[in-house]
Amino acid sequence: MEEESKAIQEVAKTTGKAIDATREFAGFIACFIKGSLEQGLGIFEDKLKYLRWERQIRLMERAHNFLSERSMKGPTREIPMSFAIPLFQAASMEENDYLQDRWAALLVNAADAASDIEIRRSYISILEDLSSLDALILDKIYYASTRAGKEDVYTWHLPDEAVVDDPADNLQPSPEVQISLSNLHRLGCLTSGGGYFGPPSGLDLSRVELTALGKAFVEACTATRQRGH
Repeated sequence: MEEESKAIQEVAKTTGKAIDATREFAGFIACFIKGSLEQGLGIFEDKLKYLRWERQIRLMERAHNFLSERSMKGPTREIPMSFAIPLFQAASMEENDYLQDRWAALLVNAADAASDIEIRRSYISILEDLSSLDALILDKIYYASTRAGKEDVYTWHLPDEAVVDDPADNLQPSPEVQISLSNLHRLGCLTSGGGYFGPPSGLDLSRVELTALGKAFVEACTATRQRGH
């Protein structure tokens, strides 16, 4: 009984802190709109509910579209709760359409018994850590290497395109693209095509290769059904 009482007290403390934090943020909003704390809290809660509802609706629509493209009326296999809950939470909060389409595709692949894709929890954490530019660049690298049948591609034309032709000079991508490539490398999705670390500035990103994880991740987040791997 004593342990239960302590547990209840801890929950009450945590809940109280959360309420205090929410009210503090509401007061922060109220300062900027020159309104009352209640107005600030209402604006914050209403906007958050609306945004989440809006993104939930789009997620459902995109998932239904992807299912229809496969002539599926609904899921054909159950998704484990340990995978489904974090996926739905992240996907319903994603504000970028390009990234939310990746979430919808991941959801549909997980629910498709005919898909050869092995669904892993790591795909959720990777997708959460991508910007829309990161995802676009990863897609461009995947499709360029797949079309050409080559493992490594050059990055100097990204984000417009990844190319397999060897440039005359060792051209580097723009700083913005280098940041995305560095993040994709950090997440284990690609590695340097040269297989070595360059100057003190870091990894040589002028030529890159998708890792096995990067390839599998792109396919898991692609709406087209993958078979025969």
